[in-house]
Amino acid sequence: MPGKLKIYVVDDSRTQAEIARALLEKAGHDVMISTASQEALAQIPSVRPDCVLFDLMMPGLDGYELCRRLRGMPELARTRLVVVSSKAYPFERKRALEMGADAYFVKPLSPTTFTAEVERLVAGILTVTFWGVRGTLPVSRPDARRYGGNTLSVSVDFPDGRLFVFDGGTGVRALSDALMAAGRTRLDARVLISHPHWDHIIALPFFVPFYVQGNRFEICGPSHGDITMRDLINGQMDSVYFPITTREFAADVQYRDLAEGTYDIGGVPVRTMLLSHPGNCLGYRLEHAGRSLCFVTDNELYPADSPHRSEEYADRLAEFCRDTDALITDCTYADAEYPRHMHWGHSSVSQVAELAWRARARTLYLVHHDPSQNDDAIDAKLAAVQAWLGAHGAETRVAAPVERAQIEI
Repeated sequence: MPGKLKIYVVDDSRTQAEIARALLEKAGHDVMISTASQEALAQIPSVRPDCVLFDLMMPGLDGYELCRRLRGMPELARTRLVVVSSKAYPFERKRALEMGADAYFVKPLSPTTFTAEVERLVAGILTVTFWGVRGTLPVSRPDARRYGGNTLSVSVDFPDGRLFVFDGGTGVRALSDALMAAGRTRLDARVLISHPHWDHIIALPFFVPFYVQGNRFEICGPSHGDITMRDLINGQMDSVYFPITTREFAADVQYRDLAEGTYDIGGVPVRTMLLSHPGNCLGYRLEHAGRSLCFVTDNELYPADSPHRSEEYADRLAEFCRDTDALITDCTYADAEYPRHMHWGHSSVSQVAELAWRARARTLYLVHHDPSQNDDAIDAKLAAVQAWLGAHGAETRVAAPVERAQIEI
């Protein structure tokens, strides 16, 4: 979390402004308040606060116009602008973001979460949750309970409330349950699919927020020739295979076909790269507030002595992942297992360790574990990756996340 912050609060209600000041000062931050938006507009450029919190409904200069003018000042380019309003309508949130706001908080302020939300927003912290870490098939054996048995799904929560979801394996149902239990409504989320093999999309029909009116989703992923992402999801939910079709989605669900390139997805810069796997499969790299995350699965690099290895591809992938804060990648096999599964489109311990070393990744997260492996086998893979990196003098940290593990970037 950031250290002491300089925060400016603008609210025509002195009571509301004092509530915000008391909460923030209790956490050790410096706070200035104003009950007049015109006065605030004159003072803020010279104060150069880390964050401005402002109401929408104010006389004279309303919050929208205040936001627009502040966002247009070059000296405030690094200042976070946050609406704090009792108006919970989706239209207000959308318009505020269009005017340049970084986030939208709804009153009344929560004494237990408000300060932390402001701190996270200023710091630009991403919260990553692993809802499933297996590959190919879910498992339910007693010896696989520690890491969990669900297939791959990872969520990324942005400090301004945006949500990204990587892949829709069986783990996405746990995310669905968590979102519904938390009462999160009016979701505006992106679902990034690496590829449409069953273990990466099989639980999407069970993702309850798709069936909730008022939610908005964009499902992105690689097309396959003339088969689009819309076709792929519609086909999976054809009434022959599943009793509910995509026509039952009450949310606004849009589809977007991606190729290898650079995109703006939900206001987030995202790069994609085609991976070494049967069919079209994309790796993703997203950037936010000086931080980056790479989601690279499924992928086969081949050993250095293999005639199938492409050094050009290995170099390109290492550059794609260069200096990333979090490299989440396929480590399906131990090295001893790999020869029996060559050309299956997955990587082994030494291949993954070498990628992280060449990319200078700060932290490596091992996922997509083979369903035949128990918890002890995953422990052994983790130890082997750590040993390989240690022997090569790498500073990369390594973890094998369990289901529901949460990290901050």
